[in-house]
Amino acid sequence: MVPLSDGAGEVAAIGEEVTRVKLGDRIIGTFHPRWFGGPLSADYLTDRLGANLDGMLAEYAVLSEEALVPVPSHLSFEEAATLPCAAVTAWVALTGHRRITAGDTVLTQGSGGVSVFALQFAQVLGARMIATTSTAEKAERLKACRLRSRVNLIFGGSHHTANCRNFPM
Repeated sequence: MVPLSDGAGEVAAIGEEVTRVKLGDRIIGTFHPRWFGGPLSADYLTDRLGANLDGMLAEYAVLSEEALVPVPSHLSFEEAATLPCAAVTAWVALTGHRRITAGDTVLTQGSGGVSVFALQFAQVLGARMIATTSTAEKAERLKACRLRSRVNLIFGGSHHTANCRNFPM
């Protein structure tokens, strides 16, 4: 089994009947390669890259053309590789059963991919954002996310970055 669900790359070869991609296209593999849209059902969850299907930690991966999406031209492969899992996870968390709306508060834990995407999506949705992190270095990474405004305090302001080691619970 080849691990990892996130990956992006360039089409190196195609089968005779492939029509959605061509050699040289920059593409991203999708986490659930049998889910093409609409409500997610249990049938689509049986196949997952890096779980029961070979994942993306490889020089070459063989994927169905239906399980590929183009890389946005402004993104590097590294940036694009975060979209299928981290970005989708954050989006579903904020827009799933109860959609976040303007004035809601979103609290993220840490400065990893899902948290960073959640902060960016929360900003677009008009939510108040609070981010926790454990180090000053990670707080700086959160600040670099180009959020509208941040305050390095737990109290005050409408958007916060809190260092949990400086402010124990």
